[in-house]
Amino acid sequence: MTTNAGEQGSRGAGEQGSAEDRRRLGGSSSPLLPFSPAPLPSSSPLALGLLLGATAVLGGIVLAFGGPVAGAGVLLGGLAALLILRNIELGFFAVIAVVALLPFATLPVDIGVTPTFLDFALGGVIFVWLLGIVTGRQRRLITAPVALPLILFIIVAVFAFIFGLANGPLTPTLLRKFAELLLSLGFVIVVIDYCREWSHLERLVKFLLLMGAAAAAVAIGLWLLPDDTANTILNALTRLGYPGGWVIRYIEENPALSERAIGTSVDPNSLGGLLLMIGALVGPQMVTKRPLFRRPVIWGITGLIFVALVLTFSRGAMLGLAAGLGFVAVARYRRLLPYMVVVGLLLLLLPITQDYIARFAEGFQGTDLATQMRFGEYKDALILIGRYPIFGVGFAGSPDVDLYLAVASVYFTIAGRMGLFGLLAFLGVIGAVFGYAFVHRHAARADQRHDAVWLGLHAALVGALVAGVFDHYLFNMDFHHAVTIFWMMLGMGAAGTRLVAEEEEMERG
Repeated sequence: MTTNAGEQGSRGAGEQGSAEDRRRLGGSSSPLLPFSPAPLPSSSPLALGLLLGATAVLGGIVLAFGGPVAGAGVLLGGLAALLILRNIELGFFAVIAVVALLPFATLPVDIGVTPTFLDFALGGVIFVWLLGIVTGRQRRLITAPVALPLILFIIVAVFAFIFGLANGPLTPTLLRKFAELLLSLGFVIVVIDYCREWSHLERLVKFLLLMGAAAAAVAIGLWLLPDDTANTILNALTRLGYPGGWVIRYIEENPALSERAIGTSVDPNSLGGLLLMIGALVGPQMVTKRPLFRRPVIWGITGLIFVALVLTFSRGAMLGLAAGLGFVAVARYRRLLPYMVVVGLLLLLLPITQDYIARFAEGFQGTDLATQMRFGEYKDALILIGRYPIFGVGFAGSPDVDLYLAVASVYFTIAGRMGLFGLLAFLGVIGAVFGYAFVHRHAARADQRHDAVWLGLHAALVGALVAGVFDHYLFNMDFHHAVTIFWMMLGMGAAGTRLVAEEEEMERG
C-alpha cells in the first residue's frame, strides 16, 4: 500500500529521532545503508553462525565433487550473501555491475542447471527483501500504481508458459530461464519499495552511470585491439561460462565489413540496448544546473557511451537514444537540442562515420541483408499471431514446424509468446508508468536535481521502447541481463514519480 504524506512525515520524523538517539548512545550509521543501520536482527550471532556453517559445509561438498574453483566460488558466494544481508544496497550494486560487466558469467556449480552471477545477485536482493518482511523488520510495503498491471502481466506470462508446454518439453534450462524472467519482473516491486528516499534512488542512478561508462570503456578498448588479441581476451571468459571460439562480431557476420563492438555482452545489439538507456539517463545531466557528478565526469560518461554505441553499429539502439534524448528536449530541456544537432552534423560530415551513415540509409531503404531478414521475421510473426491470437504459443516452442519464435521485435515477441492479451498487459504496464508520470510532471520541476534524475529514467524507457521495435533482447530469455536492466529502470522511474507525488502532497498540506 502507498503511504500518504502524513504517514511519510511521521516516518521521517521517527527516523530522525532514531538517528539522534543512536548518536547519543554512541552508535553510527552509514549513508549507504538503505532504510536504517543495517545490523542483522537481534539473533545476528546465531544467524551469522548458521550462514557461515552452511557455507562451509556446502563449500566442502562442492570442493570434494567439483574441484577447487567450484569450492572457492561457493565460499565467495557465501561472503557475498553475508554482505547483501547486512546491506541490501550492495545487492542492487551487484546486480547493476553484473549486468554491465559480466552479464553471461555463470557460477562454477552445476546442479542440473548452472546459475549465473546475475541469478545469484538478483535472488540475493529479493531474498533479503522478503526476509525483512517475514521477520517484521520492514513493516510497510511501498508500491506505486504500476504494481497492479505488472502483477496482471506476470499472471498472463505464467498462464502462457503453462499453456505452451504442450508445444515443447519442460527442460531444466527452460524452467530456469522462465524463473529468471519472473525474477526480473518482480524486481520492479523490490526497486520501488527500496527507493523510499531520493538519496536511495540517486545512488542507484549514479552507480548505473558509472557502470555504463565502464562497460563502454571495455567495449571501446576491445574494439581498438587487433581482432586476434581481443578474441583471446574474450575467450578467457569461457572459464565463467562465456561462449568460446571466434566471438568477434562483424556487420552481417562478414569479416570483410566493419567490426562491431560487443564488450563483454556477447551481442552488439544487446550492448547497444544497455548503452542507449544509460545514454538517455545521462542526457538531462548534461544540461541541468544540478548534475549528480561534476561536469567533467558527466561529459566523460557521455563521450564513452556515445562512442561505444556508435561502434556497436546498432541502428535500433541509436534511434532509441535519439528518441530518448528527443523526449528530454521536448519535455523539459530545450538546451539539449543544439548538442543533438551538432552530433548529427558530425555523424553526417566526418569521413570516419560515413560507413555508419550508409548503414542507416540501407536500413531505411530495406536494401541490406539484416533489414530484409527482419522483414521476413515480421511476416512470420504476424502469421503466428494470427493463428494463436489470444494467449500465444508460450515459451517452450512453436507448435507449427513452418513457423518459429525468434523475431527482432519486443512487441512481436510478446504477442507471439503471450498473445494479444499479453501484449495489452505489457502496454498496460507501460501506460501506468507514463500516465503516473504525466499526472505529476509539473511537480517534478520543483527540484532541478531530482527532475533531471526523474526525466532521465523515463527517457531511458522511451529509448528502450523505440529500440524494441527493431530488437527483441528486452524480452528475450536468452538475454536475462537486458530484461533485468529494463525492468529495473522501469521500477526506478515509477519510484521517482512516487517520490515526486509524495513531495507534492506534503506541500499541499
